[in-house]
Amino acid sequence: TSITSAKIQVNGVHLHYQQTGEGSHAVLLLPGMLGSGQTDFGPQLKFMNKQLFTIVSWDPRGYGKSIPPSRDFPPDFFERDAKDAVDLMQALKFKKFSLMGWSDGGITALIAAAKYPNLIHKLVVWGANASVTQEDVRIYNGIRDVSKWSEKVRKPLEEMYGHNYFAKTCEAWVDGISRFAENPNGNICQQFLPDINCPTFIIHGEKDPLVPQAHAEYIHKHIKDSRLLLMPEGKHNLHLRFAEEFNRQVEDFLC
Repeated sequence: TSITSAKIQVNGVHLHYQQTGEGSHAVLLLPGMLGSGQTDFGPQLKFMNKQLFTIVSWDPRGYGKSIPPSRDFPPDFFERDAKDAVDLMQALKFKKFSLMGWSDGGITALIAAAKYPNLIHKLVVWGANASVTQEDVRIYNGIRDVSKWSEKVRKPLEEMYGHNYFAKTCEAWVDGISRFAENPNGNICQQFLPDINCPTFIIHGEKDPLVPQAHAEYIHKHIKDSRLLLMPEGKHNLHLRFAEEFNRQVEDFLC
């Protein structure tokens, strides 16, 4: 039940991943903005059922230990991450697998489930959105300056990246994701949602300060037969704050 770390070459970059468990059901954890397996999924890597699941968490290119390259945000960065994620799992010889995506990782997971339907078994997303509104842009600009973040959130990221890379990449992310607001309806991945046909579980914290609840409701409405769970006390990081309940809900769904 130990957690192994390694790198593997995928699409011209060396992607870092962590793996644990020996279950027959493979699950990929997809982190949020600036995230990595290490910073974003401690309680899942440690405590999810290792007899039932083989759990892989990855660092998308330019994040965590998947540097180089430096992170950038071209218009298709979510689709690029989706391809990298799926190709990583195939390089690791998993024929079919489930996705658990948080925040940006949730958006990536939605796109991957739509574009690679034969590979995805089940899908769990939380803190994700399929579009960017002007209200969202206002929220993102509120986190642009990392020196204003709480020390608890800032410190592990500063330790991982160094202050300059962390600050610069956060600003680049705000600019990159805000550009979606210029699309019709602020579209990120709305067109993909009707193509998702695997069982889908959407979780949302009712006190999420970064992603308004309307986003979770929109995703739920546009993915056929999806399930929506609202956690009254949950914020954006509900899988860390309420890890035990979150893991239990997710394991019940994946089984």
